[in-house]
Amino acid sequence: MAAKKEFEYIDAIEPFEVFQSEPCQKDSDNRRSHCQICRQNKPQMVYDYMDDAPELVGECPYVEVQFKNTRKGYYLNSEGLDLHKGDIVAVEGNPGHDIGEVTLTGYLVHLQMKKSNFHFDSPDAQKKVFRHARENDMQRYYEAKAREQETMLRSRQIAEGLGLEMKIGDVEFQGDGQKAIFYYIADGRVDFRQLIKDLAAAFKIRIEMKQIGARQEAGRIGGIGPCGRELCCAKWQTRFQSVGTAAARFQDLSLNPQKLAGQCAKLKCCLNYEVDCYMEANNEIPGKDIVLYTLGGEWHLFKVDTLARKCTYSSGREGGFNLVTISAQRAFDVYHQNKRGEKPDRLDIEGSETVNSPEFTDGVGDEALNRFDRSKKKKKRTNKIRNNDNKQQDSHNQGNPANGDVDNNGGGSTDGERLPKQHGRN
Repeated sequence: MAAKKEFEYIDAIEPFEVFQSEPCQKDSDNRRSHCQICRQNKPQMVYDYMDDAPELVGECPYVEVQFKNTRKGYYLNSEGLDLHKGDIVAVEGNPGHDIGEVTLTGYLVHLQMKKSNFHFDSPDAQKKVFRHARENDMQRYYEAKAREQETMLRSRQIAEGLGLEMKIGDVEFQGDGQKAIFYYIADGRVDFRQLIKDLAAAFKIRIEMKQIGARQEAGRIGGIGPCGRELCCAKWQTRFQSVGTAAARFQDLSLNPQKLAGQCAKLKCCLNYEVDCYMEANNEIPGKDIVLYTLGGEWHLFKVDTLARKCTYSSGREGGFNLVTISAQRAFDVYHQNKRGEKPDRLDIEGSETVNSPEFTDGVGDEALNRFDRSKKKKKRTNKIRNNDNKQQDSHNQGNPANGDVDNNGGGSTDGERLPKQHGRN
């Protein structure tokens, strides 16, 4: 029962459903119309800023084809087919053919091939684009794709029966159903020779095993990060660099594993995005071992605002006492004075002009969910007070007759003044 739930979860979040979802119309050759949504809605799709330059399409004879999830390949358009982004094509496989979607054409393909260290003298460089996908090709593709879920669960049982310390995370069938790629995760080297034999005997197909890391698995599954956006590894990131805790230290982040780890249980890749900026800024800030001396005593570095180039010094070595915040340039000036044997009167510059830097506030409080409730409550209370005042005025008018009228005691008003209200019994 648990295995079935896991299977439903993986199928529900699978991001590559290009043939079952139809965001725009197709023609008779299984070619999509080229709208802006379809051009940029695929994971790890490169933005084609030369899409409006059709004269550059023939600059590169290769096209980029994407398959399930994040797997891509570059194929030679030797037949001179009129290919555009979003076309469903049949490409050369090993053996047979595979079905994929064209995600990039023109000059940018050559740049992407250089970026991915594509070897033009390798056998993969000779693989060709056969044709636009036909109806029978798509039918075979659907049949092969329907077998992936059951094959993955069955392969996990076979691997567990052999006692292999590995996890099969995904299975991808080739478009014609003759071959399947088994993606697995393992901490060390796994001898899966017997596993390949058992899988081939069970499914009657050609087996290819491909080991991936935890980050690659998270990219294939997909998800939403704590920033509210789609995971970088699932959307655009293709190269994974090692991330260490030093990146968090440079940025003065709390070394909390729950906050620093991503959905792959590894350190977040985004820790490396700004670390170079922080390392460059740290070179313009005095080190923690530098002690500044003034006539009032010695000052030790307490904390640093790296990007603002602000340093806070304390008069005590342990803890924050008499904290003074100065600029990094002022700290270096005092340090050079100390090296010359001079001591300034004070650490900060007295009477110096203060530069008001913009303050960034968190707007969450301004957009509170009950912000309208408070105004309604106040308005309701104002209306209630106004109604009470009107009632008192009406009762006052009823108890005090107008000019020329006779009150309850038989008296009247002859001089135009309102009679006072009678209190007590007559």
